[in-house]
Amino acid sequence: MEQAKVYFTDLRAKSGDNLLQKLERLIRTAGIDTIDFEKKMVAIKLHFGEPGNLSFLRPNYAKVVADVVKSLGGLPFLTDCNTLYVGRRKNALEHMDAAYENGFSPFSTGCQIIIGDGLKGTDDVEVPVEGGTYVKKAKIGRAVMDADVFISLSHFKGHEATGFGGALKNIGMGCGSRAGKMEQHNAGKPEVKTNKCVGCRQCAKQCGQDAISYGEDRKAFIDHDKCVGCGRCLGACNFDAIVNRNACANDELNAKIAEYSKAVLAGRPHFHISLVVDVSPFCDCHAENDLPILPDVGMFASFDPVALDQACADACMEQQPIPGSRLDENMHAHDFCDHHDHFTNNFPETNWKSCLEHAEAIGVGTRSYELIRVK
Repeated sequence: MEQAKVYFTDLRAKSGDNLLQKLERLIRTAGIDTIDFEKKMVAIKLHFGEPGNLSFLRPNYAKVVADVVKSLGGLPFLTDCNTLYVGRRKNALEHMDAAYENGFSPFSTGCQIIIGDGLKGTDDVEVPVEGGTYVKKAKIGRAVMDADVFISLSHFKGHEATGFGGALKNIGMGCGSRAGKMEQHNAGKPEVKTNKCVGCRQCAKQCGQDAISYGEDRKAFIDHDKCVGCGRCLGACNFDAIVNRNACANDELNAKIAEYSKAVLAGRPHFHISLVVDVSPFCDCHAENDLPILPDVGMFASFDPVALDQACADACMEQQPIPGSRLDENMHAHDFCDHHDHFTNNFPETNWKSCLEHAEAIGVGTRSYELIRVK
């Protein structure tokens, strides 16, 4: 497979040229205009942010993309699918309320919001995955699959199970219905190190399956019959008391994300945008956002989501950790083992490369790219 083209612009904004103008210039230079949008319904997949979290992408960026699509004759809508876990995005009513609260509305973005898998997360369609190792039929939100053109608008940041969350995570996991998310997560089940558990109960507050209970010793216990392996408890524990002993489970999760991404993208035009800003250590699904682990880098765009994720990761590796961040604290711990990779140092049990390698192997895209700078 030949090199993909990934387009990049930095975050410098001089008088008379703001970041929103730079984003429009970036995606037009990257070739979004070559897609036939005329009278086509266009899904713009993004994360509306869990209320309380302030690191999600601002709705201003979504409006730029929607306005460009409309200028090319398309009919855009913003979309995401419902979540597995507790929070305010587990059904369409709460999900849309959360989106509005975080500033996403037809008035601020210039297009409608449609929750991809319906009212209760059950409105999905089974999509065959050609060449899939783990998934034969992906369960994708129906509205996502009904769109004629697909665009991903991703916030690039760390993630406790996949290493980082970028384009493929936004597409594969994000477009899965609740049943699809459960299928992707079900390989690994976390366990509790009782000698480290302090009984703070933060993990139970994050569990949407009521799988965590406490004994007379105040130690947490995870019922694997109820657990779906979403990994929320891993991120909630500040004492490293919850671990995933099945190290290959995260690799399998990443492979399933790649296969779900293939199901979403196959057979229709697609385009991808990632912003490496507010690089928080955790997913935007958390109801809080910690100090970014790395400095802001810039905005990237490509027709190839695999190359896009690789380019964003490579750019992050060139940055220095932010002092006082989770990554910086990890690197100064007495038992620190340097993996020479910021995202693996952030969460040592993760391996982000496995997602990109599998995506490349099944034909989603290529990790080889040419970086083209746009001023």
